[in-house]
Amino acid sequence: MQPSLAVVDDASFDEHRPPAQHPERPERLAAARRAVQALSADVELVSVPARAATDDELARVHTLAYIEQLGRTAGKWSYFDEDTYVAPESAVAARRAAGGGVELVDALLTGRAKRGVALLRPPGHHARPSGAMGFCLLNNVAVAAAHARACGARRVLILDFDVHHGNGTQEAFYADPSVAFVSLHQFPFYPGTGSVKESGTAEGRGFTVNVPLSAGAGDEVYAAAFSRLVAPLASEYAPELVLLSAGFDAHRADPLAEMRLSAEGYGALMQTLVAALPPETPIGMVLEGGYDLEALEQSLRAALSGLLVAHPASPSISSASDSTHAVELDHALASARAFWHL
Repeated sequence: MQPSLAVVDDASFDEHRPPAQHPERPERLAAARRAVQALSADVELVSVPARAATDDELARVHTLAYIEQLGRTAGKWSYFDEDTYVAPESAVAARRAAGGGVELVDALLTGRAKRGVALLRPPGHHARPSGAMGFCLLNNVAVAAAHARACGARRVLILDFDVHHGNGTQEAFYADPSVAFVSLHQFPFYPGTGSVKESGTAEGRGFTVNVPLSAGAGDEVYAAAFSRLVAPLASEYAPELVLLSAGFDAHRADPLAEMRLSAEGYGALMQTLVAALPPETPIGMVLEGGYDLEALEQSLRAALSGLLVAHPASPSISSASDSTHAVELDHALASARAFWHL
């Protein structure tokens, strides 16, 4: 029996077009679509149409003032900051991307598929509750997680492996134990957040877990982080839904960062995650960064293949042989162990 994969895509995502040369460009989606189609011989692709997110769905994460501000950009060329452009159709695309994340959650929670991917543009994890930032207009994964909570999911895990820290997602759930946020990212690096000291506040203390790693971390370092921290934490938290903020800019070919992951490395990480969870746990991948087109295509294909493995072998505990990264991982583990039995 073929595994099934829910796929969210929409033509509007291509209409978010930069006014000049920019790394966040429509060609990224063409690469992501090729990755998904390459799986079609062995995987049942379940099409999930996107739609515009409602004000109520967005307001679970974003302020009304910002929602209105974004709406006023419709039909215009503009910039929210030096990195974050707005094209005439960007407000529509952003609404439909956020709504696509909501639809992915519905498909997963109702059993249409146990695995899913949302090929969304603009990306979202830097978008703060009060504004756009870092190529991102609306926080797609945060809106999706908040929708899952509104549908009755008691525990949602967001795992962000984009090379940049997902500051907007962290901010959205910093005091909320019903959404655990785990991020592996290059540090120090844009946007400057994501130290191990950032662990949540109030009832959310301990439910934000950051794994900051210096430049040069590759497959071995990430494998150690997943086997020693991410997988045990996911098992202990026992989420009813896992959402992946899936950036592929930690690949060694990416022009915007300095990490050393391979496409095969991404696949192995996903198998480690799947092995740590009950087989019925739904997992949805939401596209974030990744700016080398070939690396994006290969890495997304490998990551999805890893998610779809029926019976992944439980990995042995890995260690990072590089002394700097080993110390960094030990530091992250020590911080997390104040709250988790890792």
